[in-house]
Amino acid sequence: MNDVTGMPQTAVVIGGGSDLALAVMRRLASRRLRALVLVGRDIARLDQAAKELSDLGVKSVATLVSDVCDAGGHEALAHDCEQLLGSVDLVVVAAGSLGSAELDALRAEDVARSIETNFAGPAAAITAFATLMRAQGYGRIVVFSSVAGVRVRAANFVYGAGKAGLDAFCQGLGDALAGSGVQVVIVRPGFVRTKMTAGLSPAPFAVDGDAVAEAVVRGLERGSPVIWVPAALRVVFAALRLLPQAVWRRLPG
Repeated sequence: MNDVTGMPQTAVVIGGGSDLALAVMRRLASRRLRALVLVGRDIARLDQAAKELSDLGVKSVATLVSDVCDAGGHEALAHDCEQLLGSVDLVVVAAGSLGSAELDALRAEDVARSIETNFAGPAAAITAFATLMRAQGYGRIVVFSSVAGVRVRAANFVYGAGKAGLDAFCQGLGDALAGSGVQVVIVRPGFVRTKMTAGLSPAPFAVDGDAVAEAVVRGLERGSPVIWVPAALRVVFAALRLLPQAVWRRLPG
C-alpha cells in the first residue's frame, strides 16, 4: 500500500535495466520504497541494478528474467510479482527499443519486432498488471511513452509509430479504469541522454535521466495523468500538431 505521502512501498519495473526506470527507482528508494521486482531480459544488468538499489536502502530487490514480447507469459509474471511483493503499488513500464527508420536497410521483420517491443508487448504486460491492480482495488501504472509518438516523424517513424500506439492504448485504458482505484500515468519525454540515445545528436530540450525521474516523482505526488519532460514540450507539441504536413516534413531531423 502507498505510504501516507502517496508514494509506493512496492514496485515492479518492466524493463528493469532501463536507465530511466533506474533513475526513478533511485528517487523512490529515498521515499520509503521497501520492495521491488526488476523484470527484463539481461540478467547481468538486472543484478547490477538490484545491487545498486539494495545499497540505497530498498530492503528487498528481486529479479525476474522475462521478455516483454512474451505476451503469453505476462499473466503468470504478474502473479509471480504479487507473490513476491504481497501487493503491487506501482508498475513502471520502460521496455522499448529505438531501432532504425533507414528505408534502405529496413526489413519487414524489423518493423514487426519494433512494434512488438514498443507497443504490443508492453500493452499486454500493462493489461495483466491492470487486471491484478483492479482486483486489489488500487495501484498506479507509469508508462514511458515519447513525444516521438505525439506526431510521428520520418527520422524515427517506426519507433514513433510504436509509441503512438502505446500512448493511445494507455489513454483508453486509463479511461476504462476510471473509478477502479487504478491510475495509468503516461510519461512523454523528449530526447533523453541515455544508453539508448548514445551517439545521436541531442534534439532541442534534451534532458538527462535524473530530470525525467524528478518529473515522474513530482507527477506521482500531484496525481498527474500525463507527464511531459521537460514540461515546455506540452506547449511545443500543441503547436507542432497544427503544422501543415508539407512544413512538418521539412523540419530538420
